[in-house]
Amino acid sequence: MQYEILKNPMGLIEFTLNQGEKVTAEAAAMVYIRGNIITETKMRKGGFLKSLKAAALGGESFFVNEFIAQEDNCKLGLTGNMLGDIEVIKIQEEFIVQSGAYVGSTGDLTLDTKWQGFTKGIFGTNMFMLKTIGTGDIFVNAWGGILETKLNPGEKMIIDNYQLVALSSTASYRVTKHGSFKTTLFGGEALVMEIEGPGTVYIQTKNVMEFVRSIIPFLPKRN
Repeated sequence: MQYEILKNPMGLIEFTLNQGEKVTAEAAAMVYIRGNIITETKMRKGGFLKSLKAAALGGESFFVNEFIAQEDNCKLGLTGNMLGDIEVIKIQEEFIVQSGAYVGSTGDLTLDTKWQGFTKGIFGTNMFMLKTIGTGDIFVNAWGGILETKLNPGEKMIIDNYQLVALSSTASYRVTKHGSFKTTLFGGEALVMEIEGPGTVYIQTKNVMEFVRSIIPFLPKRN
């Protein structure tokens, strides 16, 4: 199996599949198929409860599509629903991933939800994140560009809580207030995430909440 990420920052992944190879993808992620590929729609790996949790709590679809090549040199194009990059994360350890970022995966990967609790985590706009189980490649979509940062043991990084795309489980984090009361009230940085290594962090350069705020003044107003 080969793949190429095309057209970032409006990303699309093109897979080249040989007979018997398959890709699992979020519902509605398919853009095109070339060659003899069959599509099987099924619950996520892990059964009914994991599928229900991912749909109800993690913002993902209950069903996924498996695209299985019936001959060599088939082409499959997938995309996400966010206006930004698509990136591949090669999963060898557990990652937590922003809800809604999942596009597709290969290998023996399943997704579960991870509750962060009211005191520990606000991960973007959702108290539930996705947790990877198993190994393989996962393709994620985000707002704007996706940047990868590796933190050494004890090294810390502070990011806006809406900017995190994915984080390896070897790192620890906490949500905290940033700066003074004046910064919180007027500086637009009320909450941040303080991440401590060792670990790998993926961040997005834009976030949907700021995009929404920027267009509100231009929306039609009701009389």
